[in-house]
Amino acid sequence: MYAITGITGQVGGVVANTLLAQGKAVRAVVRSAEKGASWAARGCDVALAEMHDVDALQRAFEGAEGVFVLLPPVFAPSPDFAESRRNIASLRAALLAAGPSRVVVLSTIGAQAVQPNLLNQLGIMEQELRTLPMPVAFLRAAWFFENAVWDVEPARERGVIPSFLQPLDKPVPMVATDDIGRVAASLLQDVWAGVRVVELEGPRRVTPVEIADAFAEAMGRPVRTEVVARDQWESLFRSQGMQNPLPRMQMLDGFNEGWIEFEAPSAVVRGDVSLEAVIRRMV
Repeated sequence: MYAITGITGQVGGVVANTLLAQGKAVRAVVRSAEKGASWAARGCDVALAEMHDVDALQRAFEGAEGVFVLLPPVFAPSPDFAESRRNIASLRAALLAAGPSRVVVLSTIGAQAVQPNLLNQLGIMEQELRTLPMPVAFLRAAWFFENAVWDVEPARERGVIPSFLQPLDKPVPMVATDDIGRVAASLLQDVWAGVRVVELEGPRRVTPVEIADAFAEAMGRPVRTEVVARDQWESLFRSQGMQNPLPRMQMLDGFNEGWIEFEAPSAVVRGDVSLEAVIRRMV
């Protein structure tokens, strides 16, 4: 049996669907019975647990051959990442007590970066969970193609996509959530010892211009991208309700300046799903 956190999201859902299609038993770890109802209807065991509840998490993980861990995203964190640190500590304590055969953790490209940025919280998770006694794999995924969902509305309404990724012709490592979920499901069934790091991106790197081109092709109308000036970011993010936008801005700087990158580029695993396929599905 495989316990899946984040099962109601894009990646966790693909992990679970992949395992179910292979005839594997799945336990959906969710915050409420309502969120687990559709998975229960498909034959999954359902465990109710909040990410800060060690006892509930332990019960959810007990008896599992493998556990898929997805840290809830915090886009405007406290300066010390207190929210994520609390959840990471609970996850570690629950995994240590439950003792599953192996753990697969969704991490990120740039988790090893020492520069301050939003992704540091996943680096903290790697540091804490790599001390567990069972085999642990960190799946460091590139920027999600699916982040372009925020571009659908401006592409439709104005034919213009604002871009924080710049310059517009700079290729960025990206990947589809379908590929992430399928690789995670495979890792859950694999056998290894100690700590393992798997870095994953899509078939090729894409530029913001190519994202606009993919929307244009899918919509059958002209779509272009334009730069959002760096000096506008803070006021824009604050207007959207972010109280601490600095970590997000630093993360974007990391992609734009190139210091958010894979640790072992020559060993990166490549997925099969293209940007164009993801954009067509969104549209």
